[in-house]
Amino acid sequence: MLILFLAFRFLPVVGAVLLSLTDYRISGKWEFIALDNYKRLLSDHMFGDALVVTLTYTVIFVPLTVLLSLGTAVLLHRVVWNRGFFRGVFFLPYVTSIVLAAVIWKWIYDVQDGLLNSVLGWFSIGPIDFLSRSSTVLPSIAVTSAWKGFGYSMLILLAGLQAVPKSYLEAAMIDGAGTWQRFRYITLPQLRPVLFFVLVIETIGAFQVFDAMYVMTGGGPVRSSYSLVYFLYDSGFKYFDFGYASAIGLVLFLIVLIVSLVQRRLVGRDD
Repeated sequence: MLILFLAFRFLPVVGAVLLSLTDYRISGKWEFIALDNYKRLLSDHMFGDALVVTLTYTVIFVPLTVLLSLGTAVLLHRVVWNRGFFRGVFFLPYVTSIVLAAVIWKWIYDVQDGLLNSVLGWFSIGPIDFLSRSSTVLPSIAVTSAWKGFGYSMLILLAGLQAVPKSYLEAAMIDGAGTWQRFRYITLPQLRPVLFFVLVIETIGAFQVFDAMYVMTGGGPVRSSYSLVYFLYDSGFKYFDFGYASAIGLVLFLIVLIVSLVQRRLVGRDD
């Protein structure tokens, strides 16, 4: 396992760091340019725009997914009959392909024949072109990604709920605490480590968003869904500027690390 970790995790990271310090082309020719790729990033407006799109998407996606996962986990925790069946149903989208999910939701959002606009038409609303408007494209993609991925976090939170000592809840009930009070003052504090884990993995997933945007919008309209990973993809595999793409990847890693440390400070701290 150590050899596999070094070969497929550690060495590629070292290679990416070294590659980011060079001007490396697909022909195999390269030139050491030190920190020029990082200086170029600071003055590249496309990097700034992609960062704003990624941050905006993260702000929408992470709370939506966490709340959806937590709400579903609480409901499943209360279900007594056939809990395993419902757990499997909610987890099923997670094991499907993100490309397949994106294609399905692209049809749902379709302005002419989409299911969502058909339902809105019953209430004399729309039609709304969800994927072609800058104001709706990121929330639409966030809903797709949340539907696709909330099942994993739901299972983690469900396990956390089942680990909360029943004696704490019974003692609070005897003292007259209502359902909301028990959830707020006992369940949520006990879930803090699990919530921290879910927040971190969902945040990392949000910063790495690419597949759904690539399939559903191609980065449009007018780069309104052009994320950092999409920018990295174009730099590396469209323009073959591998050194610059590696620099983007390392900057993205640092951003995710900083955000995770902030989350650790706010949510994961020990009392």
